[in-house]
Amino acid sequence: MTDASYQLGIRQPLYGLLVNAMTMEQVLEEAAQHAADRSRFLIGVVNAAKIVKLRKDALLRESLLVPDVVLADGQAVVWASRLLGHPLPERVAGIDLFERLLALADDERRSVYFLGARQEVLEAMVERVRSRYPKLVIAGYRDGYFPSDESAAVAAAIEATGADMLFLGMTTPKKEIFLAEHGESLGVPIQHGVGGSFDILAGITKRAPERWQRMGLEWAYRLLQEPRRLFARYASTNAAFIALTVRERFRPTAPYRLTGASAEQED
Repeated sequence: MTDASYQLGIRQPLYGLLVNAMTMEQVLEEAAQHAADRSRFLIGVVNAAKIVKLRKDALLRESLLVPDVVLADGQAVVWASRLLGHPLPERVAGIDLFERLLALADDERRSVYFLGARQEVLEAMVERVRSRYPKLVIAGYRDGYFPSDESAAVAAAIEATGADMLFLGMTTPKKEIFLAEHGESLGVPIQHGVGGSFDILAGITKRAPERWQRMGLEWAYRLLQEPRRLFARYASTNAAFIALTVRERFRPTAPYRLTGASAEQED
């Protein structure tokens, strides 16, 4: 058993979830092992916004109980974990993990499938991936704009490619729900929902400088780029996350359980 496999057992109780206390290198080691033996490694990530949203969104909440690992995508979650006495070692940002997994696929000549974004964004990203990682195999790709009643057909098409890795560039909770519903049947070892990362790799969206990332201010950088669209959302979400963290310090949320999406967690 690898050190990374052992680390899978170390899960910190945070906001009703169990978040894996893993570093980036441990996640990559585990992913490489699962790719080699073709066993499922479904990756879930949480940030402040998702933690706030899942309290009212039963589908999102239950989808985060299915992954094999749940990682802290947001620096605020790492800071809060230390304040709450359940420390996580570091932030494992979804976009960084995405790029490291692509590099792993390139090194090992593995195949990948991309699902999500608009067609023009997807095609631009695929071209950049081909140029940057010439040894990986692109098993297929399609945009993320399909109705929910077509998701089973989309899953079947992905399964037919025999891909080693699947990356979903779709919004929350659509990507989490798709993986929760179809992850077992896809036959793809590595499954990772990467949100807006397709836009970043395609060159459509500019990521915050590294200094802003280390300070946990990527949200502020995005706010500066789109203040009218994002101000109200970030103001309400950040305030709600701070209030929730204060509450967690004195009255932790009981662990969520898989009970069906219609069941609501007691507040």
